Amino acid sequence: MHPVDKKAAKKAHDEAAVLAAIAAMPAPYNAMGERLHAVITASAPVLSPRLWYGMPAYAKDGKVVCFFRGGDKFKERYMTLGFNDAANLDEGALWPIAFALTEMTAAEEARIGALVKRAVG
Repeated sequence: MHPVDKKAAKKAHDEAAVLAAIAAMPAPYNAMGERLHAVITASAPVLSPRLWYGMPAYAKDGKVVCFFRGGDKFKERYMTLGFNDAANLDEGALWPIAFALTEMTAAEEARIGALVKRAVG
């Protein structure tokens, strides 16, 4: 197999694994996960979907920038959207790296899209 074909096959496999993990989440997390996936991939096409510790994650140059998990994973009452140290979200000496999410409205989608764009910028 040609190296470019291998890379494309791995990318397709990784995205399929992310979509399967989202589909396996219980409601309402699966629907929120589908929207998060759409917002993240549209906001930062440079990110590659992959699983990270079983959670949907999005990496740039092999480093996970952001991830999310359903509340069921740790018996929380909210979904978590998190950013790793590869994210460019620094604001002085203190900034948030995780957000609780209870629903996906247009306002949340816009805020998440802006955060993801900034994280990869």
